[in-house]
Amino acid sequence: MTAPTETSAPTSSPRAARKHARSGALRRIVAIARKEALHVQRDPRSLYLALGMPIVLLLLFGYGVSFDMDHLPVVLVDEDRTPESREIADRVFASGDLHMVGRASSGDEAHGIFARREAHAVLILPRGTSESIGRGEAVEAQLLIDGVEANSAAQLQGKAESALRSASLAMSVEAMGPRAVAIPTEVRLSTWFNPEERSQLYLVPGLAAYILAIVAVLLTALTVSREWERSSIQQLFVTPVRTYEIMLGKLVPYFLLGVVAEMTVFVVGAWVFDVPMRGDPLALASASLLFLLGMLGQGMLISIVARNQMVATQVATMTSMLPSMLLSGFVFPIENMPLPLQVISNVVPARYFIHALRGVLLRGNGFPEIGFDLLMLTAFACLMLFAGTKRFKRELA
Repeated sequence: MTAPTETSAPTSSPRAARKHARSGALRRIVAIARKEALHVQRDPRSLYLALGMPIVLLLLFGYGVSFDMDHLPVVLVDEDRTPESREIADRVFASGDLHMVGRASSGDEAHGIFARREAHAVLILPRGTSESIGRGEAVEAQLLIDGVEANSAAQLQGKAESALRSASLAMSVEAMGPRAVAIPTEVRLSTWFNPEERSQLYLVPGLAAYILAIVAVLLTALTVSREWERSSIQQLFVTPVRTYEIMLGKLVPYFLLGVVAEMTVFVVGAWVFDVPMRGDPLALASASLLFLLGMLGQGMLISIVARNQMVATQVATMTSMLPSMLLSGFVFPIENMPLPLQVISNVVPARYFIHALRGVLLRGNGFPEIGFDLLMLTAFACLMLFAGTKRFKRELA
């Protein structure tokens, strides 16, 4: 009778080994993410930064920053002192764009008026105004403007010229009949995408990028630096957790918080400021998620390099706030910047996110129109995550 031969235990296939490795990596990432989520729950400052700060900043900037100006204060100088000059003054101020805050006897008082900031402009109706109206001629009024505030001066000039032209033409027609209208060319103006010319529709997409850049970078700028200061990073280094698993595990909770913050900003913008959604929502979601991932990666890289919460906060604020405000096209058109700043703006991710937001929300764009923006946002996100992973060394020195 022969003894039975020993059979060796079946060896696992390479596919099963890879599957086991992936499941183990996923468990480790989830464990680190759960640990970071518990820290967020115990730290109300992180929740305020992610959920409260975007709403506060959006409302503050949305209501406080506006390029739309009306009721501009103007002082009137009526040198003609006739019923016709008084009527034309009433017509000029009837629209509400210009607001008469007082009268002066001559234009020589303009310097004192501007010095006391009583008005932005002085409107002078010269002698002979009534004769010009009677002959059907344009009224040659004089407008003295305080040019210290350039935006106010430009708007005031345009509104005053339009109001004077309309008022003098209407009075000339009443005085002489239709033969006073001798305009060979008629221009019909049609404004697309923002027919009411509301500055909020222009500002809110830029505000969304500006706010999300600050919040996302600050959220992750303190994660690893806090671990370095508390020396708790040693507990991660003695575990078999890989570097990329630590990175992903720490990013997941803040990525979810950032998604909630993004949705909050868009909902508040639509509800409070009537910002429309005219384009593809999937294109908007793709641009938003890529931008959020890149900003979180930038904050993580800062946190890894700084190893100090104070330094990380300062660097995060400088690298997210200033470029997103000044070099992204949020406030100042990039085409009007000096050439060196235009070149630098090419590496600012907020530039591409703002362009995509305005295209999708206001112009009705989709993936074909914002394809280049998505490509640049993807490149920036990959660069930040790759640089952070490479810079994150498993060493205590």
